[in-house]
Amino acid sequence: MTDDEVAGTGNVVVVTFRDDGKAYEALSTLKQLDSQGRAKLAQAALVTRGDDGRVVVRDEVSGEDYVGTAAGGLIGLLVGILGGPLGVLLGGATGVLLGSLWDLDDEDETESALSEVSKTVKVGRTTLLAHMIEEHPEIVDADMAPLTGTVVRRPVYEVEGEIADAQAAQREAKKAARAKLIKAHEEKTRAEAHAKVDELKSKLHRPREPTTTGA
Repeated sequence: MTDDEVAGTGNVVVVTFRDDGKAYEALSTLKQLDSQGRAKLAQAALVTRGDDGRVVVRDEVSGEDYVGTAAGGLIGLLVGILGGPLGVLLGGATGVLLGSLWDLDDEDETESALSEVSKTVKVGRTTLLAHMIEEHPEIVDADMAPLTGTVVRRPVYEVEGEIADAQAAQREAKKAARAKLIKAHEEKTRAEAHAKVDELKSKLHRPREPTTTGA
């Protein structure tokens, strides 16, 4: 499978554990599935979320066939989104969806992919994130079950699309924030200049005391 064929294919597989001690064994299991040809592993990482909402990578691996490919970077991009301000809004700390990306009033039962993934990366717990090309998804599910793993998967194309939307929204938010700061600075400068001019005017128009002459 070529780099272009890998990019945008497969699933983002997220595994949470009742026993976090099984997470490293689960990571090794995905590598074994790849080496045995039972499923293809592009990239996987074990991550934890701190009390501040940031996501830290504890360990990571790439499938031998996909080292250095575009697909290998998807998990890295995902970790960057989940560990940033957007990830916190999506569920990392507050559980609130970002309205600029997903309409809170939308009654569609399909939850956004990034929101679903972010909510699985809980504070103080270990989560396995992987980009898998799976012909039979039940294989990964069966191997994760004995390791106390619960599997959630979303198509790569959905995750990639929402990452692109998220980055665009962040750029727009950054532009809006910068414009607001510039406007506030200009208004402050204008007000300060006006105050100084008023002060100078008051000094210039201050009545002079009459001069007295000797008798």
